[in-house]
Amino acid sequence: MLKEISIIKKNLETYQALESELNDSTELISLYKSEDIDGNLIDELTQSLIGFRKILEEFEIKMMLSGKDDTKNAILSINSGAGGTEAQDWAYMLSRMYLRYAEINNFKAEFLDILDGEEAGIKNCTILIKGEFAYGFLSNETGVHRLVRISPFDSNKRRHTSFASISVIPEAEENIDINIDDKDLKIETFRAGGAGGQHVNKTDSAVRVTHLPSGIVVGCQNQRSQHQNKASAMKILSSKLYDIEMNKIKEQEKKINSEKKDIGWGNQIRSYVLHPYRMIKDHRISFETGNVESFLDGNIQDLVQDLLSSQK
Repeated sequence: MLKEISIIKKNLETYQALESELNDSTELISLYKSEDIDGNLIDELTQSLIGFRKILEEFEIKMMLSGKDDTKNAILSINSGAGGTEAQDWAYMLSRMYLRYAEINNFKAEFLDILDGEEAGIKNCTILIKGEFAYGFLSNETGVHRLVRISPFDSNKRRHTSFASISVIPEAEENIDINIDDKDLKIETFRAGGAGGQHVNKTDSAVRVTHLPSGIVVGCQNQRSQHQNKASAMKILSSKLYDIEMNKIKEQEKKINSEKKDIGWGNQIRSYVLHPYRMIKDHRISFETGNVESFLDGNIQDLVQDLLSSQK
C-alpha cells in the first residue's frame, strides 16, 4: 500500500509540474504576442516549451505503464537456440545488452543463475532487474531475437544466423498467494560455477529446483549459502507460476498480447543484422536503426517507448 501511495504521489507531482510549465508557457506566449518583445524572451519561451514537452513525454510513458505488474522488478531469462557456440555467444551478447540497459536507466541488475557455454558465451541465464517500472519497460522484450553475422568462430568466415529466446516476467511479491506443495518439488544442490568469491566451487551451495507438475526448472547460485540460493530459486519459481496463472486469466478474457502467444524459432520479434548490411529491425512496429553498436550497448529505450506507444 505504501508503494502504491508513493507512485500516486509521484504522478501527482509530475502532473502539477506539467500544470506549472503550461501556465508559464502560456504567459510567455501572451508576452510574445505583445509588441514589447526581444530575443531573450523568445529564447526563454523556447526553453520553456522544450522542458514542458520533455516532462509531458515522460508522464505519458508512465501513464502507459498502468498494468497490475508494470511497477514490479523484472526477471529476464535468456536461452540460446540451436547452433552451439554461435548461438551461445549471441545469448551472451544479449545478456550484456540488458545489463547495460539497466545501468543506463538506473536499474540494478544481477545474475540469479547462469550456465556457461562449452567454448564461449552462455547456454542460458536468469537476470533480476530491480527498479520502478522495470517489468513495464521490459515486458515487450519477450520473444525470439535473431542475429545474422559473419561468425567469429567459423574459419571460413561464413555468414551464420543465430537465435535466442527472451522471457520477461514480473518478480512475485512476498505475499503472493501461490501454493507450492513440497512433494511437487525436486531439489538438487551442486557447486556453483564462474567467478564469485572464495566460496565458489568449494561447497554445494548452488540450488536447482524442479516443479514436477509444470516441468519448470529454476536455479540460483549467486548467493553465499545454500539456504539463500534456495530462497531465491523459490521466488523465481513463484514468479513463473504466477505468470502462468496471469496468462490463463488473460487468455480467458481474450486480452493476451498476440505477439506473446507464439514464441518459437522462426517467429522472431526482432532481427539484428550485422552482415551484409548493419540494421536492427523490430518486426512488430516500423522501427529500424543502423546504429547497431549503440543498440547492443544497451541504448534501447527509444524502441522500448515506441513499443509502449504502439499499444495505446
